[in-house]
Amino acid sequence: MSDTGQVMNSRLSMWQAAYIIARRDFQAVLFSKAFLFFLLGPIFFLGISGGAGMLGAKAAERSQNPSMAVLLDVGESQAFVVAHNQLEEMTRLPEIFVPDDANLPGGTSDPMVLLEDADRNVAAVLTGTLAAPRLIGPDDRIETWKGPVALIAATARGEKAGYPEVALEPTASSIASKRSSNAAIATGALTLLFLLTMLLAGMVLSNLVEEKGNKIIEVLAAAIPMDAVFLGKLFAMLAISFVGIAVWGGLAGAVFALGSAAIGPLPEPAVGWPVFCALFLVYFAMAYLLIGSIFLAIGSLAPTVRDVQTLSMPATILQLAVFFLATYAINDIGSPIETLAVIFPLSSPYAMLGRAAQQAALWPHVLAIAWQVLATGILVKMGAALFRSRVMKSGPQGAKRGRKWWSRKTPA
Repeated sequence: MSDTGQVMNSRLSMWQAAYIIARRDFQAVLFSKAFLFFLLGPIFFLGISGGAGMLGAKAAERSQNPSMAVLLDVGESQAFVVAHNQLEEMTRLPEIFVPDDANLPGGTSDPMVLLEDADRNVAAVLTGTLAAPRLIGPDDRIETWKGPVALIAATARGEKAGYPEVALEPTASSIASKRSSNAAIATGALTLLFLLTMLLAGMVLSNLVEEKGNKIIEVLAAAIPMDAVFLGKLFAMLAISFVGIAVWGGLAGAVFALGSAAIGPLPEPAVGWPVFCALFLVYFAMAYLLIGSIFLAIGSLAPTVRDVQTLSMPATILQLAVFFLATYAINDIGSPIETLAVIFPLSSPYAMLGRAAQQAALWPHVLAIAWQVLATGILVKMGAALFRSRVMKSGPQGAKRGRKWWSRKTPA
C-alpha cells in the first residue's frame, strides 16, 4: 500500500486528490436512501408546524375577544355606548357590551359573577358613574383599559372641544422603519444560517466516524495526503448541503410565490436582495467549512460513535455561544463586541451576514471572506495533523515509532 501511495502522490496534487475524495463522498451520500429521508425530514416538520399553526389560527378566530361589561345606570350606559362607537372610528378601543338584568347569571348585577361567567369572556366590569367610573378586573387588564375608559367617559359627558380631522400623508418608509426592518432581516437571516449549519454540519462527523470504524480512512491516509482527505470530505458534504438547501429553498420559493399576495412585499436589506442572497450562500459555506473542520478534528479523537456524542458536545455549545455572540453584536454595528464577533473566525460569518443586512458597504465582506478562508485552511491543517498522528499510531509504523521513542526515554 505504501508503494501505491507513492505512485498516487507522484501523480496527483493535493487538490486533485481532494477532488477525487469529494466526488466519491458526494456520489455515495447523494444516491443513498438515508439522504432522501434526510431531505424529507425538515419538510415533514415544517408541514406539521404549518398545520398546527393553521389549527391554532382557526381556534383563535373562533375564540371570543376579551370584552368589558358596562354596569352603569341605564342612561349613562347608553351614553357610554354612543361615545364608544364614535371614538372607535378614530382609535382602537376595547370591546364592550351592556348586559340585560334578565340575562345576568343568577339575576344579579354583581361584577364578580360576570367576571366568573364561563359563557362570556369578560375581562373587566365598569361600574360607578360617568363622573367617577370604577373599573373592576385583573390588575394588568384594568391598567391597560384605564385610559380608554376615561376618554370614553369624558366624551359621553360632553367634555370635549371637538376632535379635528387628522390628514394622513403616508410615505414609503422612514429611517426608523428601515433600521427596524433591516434589524429584523439580520436576525432572521442569522437564525436561519445557524439552523442550517447545525442541521447539516453533523454529516461531516458521521461520515468520518463511519469510515474510521471501517478502516477506510486509514487506507486513504496511506494513499493520499491527509489534508486532501479532509478537504475532499469537507467540500463533498458542503456540496450535499447545497443540494439540500436548493431543494428546501425551491419549495419555500414556490410557497412564497403562491402566497405572495397575502404576504405582501418584503423589506429590502441594505445591500439589496440579490447581493444579500449571494452573501448568505457564501457565509453559509464558510460557517460550514469552519465548524466542519472542527468536527473532523473531533472525529479523529473519537474511536466510536458513542465517544463522538461526548466529544461533539463542546463543539455544539461553542456553536450556541457563537450564535448568541453574533445575535447580540448585530444590534450595535461598530462596537467592540461586534468587532470581536467579526474577527473571531467561527462567529465572523454570522456577524458579517448581520452587517450585510444593515450596511451597504461591500469591501468589509471581501476582507472577512478572505480571513475566513485563511482560518479554514489553518483549522484543516491542524485537524489533519492531529488525525495523521492518531492514524499512524494505530498502524505498525506508529507502533515502531512509539517503541523507538520509548527506548530513547527509558534509561538503560
